[in-house]
Amino acid sequence: MDDGVELLADLIVPVGETDPRLPTVVMRGPYGRRGPVAGEARALARAGFPVLYQSCRGTWGSGGVFTPQVDEQRDGIATHRWVRQQPWFTGAVATFGPSYLGFTQWAVAGRLAREEPELAPDALCLLVTMPDFGEITWDNGVFSLRNALGWTQMMDRMIRRRMVALGLAMVRPDPKLGRAFGVMPLSAGDSAATGRAVHWYQDWVAHERLTDEYWTEQSHTASVTDVTAPVYMITGWYDIFLPWQLRNHAQLAAVGRAPRLTIGAWGHTSRGMGGPAVGEAVAFLKEHFAGEPSGRAALVRAYLTGSEQWHDLPSWPPADAAVESWNLHGSGRLSTQPSEAGVTTYVYDPADPTPAVGGPSLLPDSGPVDNAAHEGRADVVVFRSEVLGEPVTIAGEPVARILFRSSRPSADVFVRICDVHPDGRSMTVCDGIRRVSGADADGFQEVAVTLWPAFHRFAAGHRISVQVSSGAHPRYARNPGSGEPAAEAATLHRAEQEISHASRVDLPVWSA
Repeated sequence: MDDGVELLADLIVPVGETDPRLPTVVMRGPYGRRGPVAGEARALARAGFPVLYQSCRGTWGSGGVFTPQVDEQRDGIATHRWVRQQPWFTGAVATFGPSYLGFTQWAVAGRLAREEPELAPDALCLLVTMPDFGEITWDNGVFSLRNALGWTQMMDRMIRRRMVALGLAMVRPDPKLGRAFGVMPLSAGDSAATGRAVHWYQDWVAHERLTDEYWTEQSHTASVTDVTAPVYMITGWYDIFLPWQLRNHAQLAAVGRAPRLTIGAWGHTSRGMGGPAVGEAVAFLKEHFAGEPSGRAALVRAYLTGSEQWHDLPSWPPADAAVESWNLHGSGRLSTQPSEAGVTTYVYDPADPTPAVGGPSLLPDSGPVDNAAHEGRADVVVFRSEVLGEPVTIAGEPVARILFRSSRPSADVFVRICDVHPDGRSMTVCDGIRRVSGADADGFQEVAVTLWPAFHRFAAGHRISVQVSSGAHPRYARNPGSGEPAAEAATLHRAEQEISHASRVDLPVWSA
């Protein structure tokens, strides 16, 4: 690297004669050069691509100290410069990888395209990823506790080579981590989970505003549109990065460079995504560099949940999706008819926080779950439509516009849409959260909660359900209600919450 630190990498080359037109693939990540991601590197090599798979600074034998996100741009640029000087370099570079390995791609691609185009990647394969991890760490002002603390514990064990504990955590819930989720203040969570303070976790909880220089310096969202190379993306409806990855897709589409996109019924670590990700990336790269037909019918391929069908689309979201407002009524009704005056109230107690039921996570089982029992809690209010006489299909980002008031100066608004089946199951479709400051004002304020993107058909005979609450713990850290800095707040305050029946949910309805 430019500062003299040495990073380790494996060079994996195809056996036998290969097509000289194919690019050298560069992968950079912190998860070790063995295991599932390394299996993807070897699959690319078997398909004819030389692959350099590098361990990030401070991980798996590479020198230096691992500080997530911070060093990836400078180290990535140094690596790309080095690769192009090697005798095994094929004349073009493609980047590939999921999650953090996607962040390392975004960290270099735009800046190099703008400042040193001769070093820039010639194609990108971005799997379940995004260019700004601050936005998911503080999701609309709420700390993503389960992912942030769980990932911190995992990486701490990797760095310290505590492989037995790491392996056990992969197959069963970790009681130590479960207890750490309940620790207050947030700044004590890492010590509870790992036995020591972890420097990056302390930075995360200390910087809860995405406008802080700490986050802006490691965000690469602004450089997305500088990327001129072709891009392939794959993600899932239950992935932790889904909203932001689709917004990156929209950024590039807006400047005439829409990526090839696949969206399946997958979560972040779903096993079923690995095969399509590698297979489609190989077809994409061979089409671009060697002129081989990919067999792709359309730019976008998306799985419609609720009907369990794949659809080929010219764009995402479909251009003919139109907003349809569904209004919240008294007695828990939901309809497209105008609402009458009224208020629904509930109490949120952070000492007994509203639990998370499913939702996107780093766990393999983050798909839809039944919310029927959860919706019976006193701190969860539910609004349901009548039985649908005909199907309703949504395609895009629903937005809940909740007129909200709280007895505390800080509160969270969590909204989830469910598909209620005739047998009573209330299955997750999508959800979202937003923190509200100054929530104890005299009047109601509109809280716009953008939900996870969805492509879902509510079948005839089903009902649409909208639930509103003030948390989903431990997926999100509970709001103690005081308005104090999140890293320091330790005293918990009950909150009386009110929802005006002038609230609504805007659904992107697709009638094609």
